[in-house]
Amino acid sequence: MDSVFLTSPVLCCTAAGMAAGLLVGYLAGKFGSRGGSGYDAGGDGECVEIYVGNLSYDMSEAQMRKEFEKYGEVKSARIISNRFNRKSKGFGFVEMPNRPEAEAAIRALHDKDILGRKLRVNEAKNKSHE
Repeated sequence: MDSVFLTSPVLCCTAAGMAAGLLVGYLAGKFGSRGGSGYDAGGDGECVEIYVGNLSYDMSEAQMRKEFEKYGEVKSARIISNRFNRKSKGFGFVEMPNRPEAEAAIRALHDKDILGRKLRVNEAKNKSHE
């Protein structure tokens, strides 16, 4: 039966897929569900990932970062864009390493009018892990 396992491409691919899945599962558990670095200036876990919606299509990542930096340290700010034409999809994400600063930014920026649009700001929800 061992020779069938080693020579059957279907079984080999399945075994390789299982091994890859186990590795991914192990790494997710080892490094956190969001794959973050674990850096946290606030001392209570990973960075807070913040969803920012209803962005003006004219807003740049630098402008978005600047708005959030008024409330504390920003690790990253990215606006999601269409991969074909590189135009903004109107939403993005900000990572802040300090939870109290992130919560202050969320409270202050939610429903704030920036470049003619009222922002929707809340902590990002990772649907694949809930």
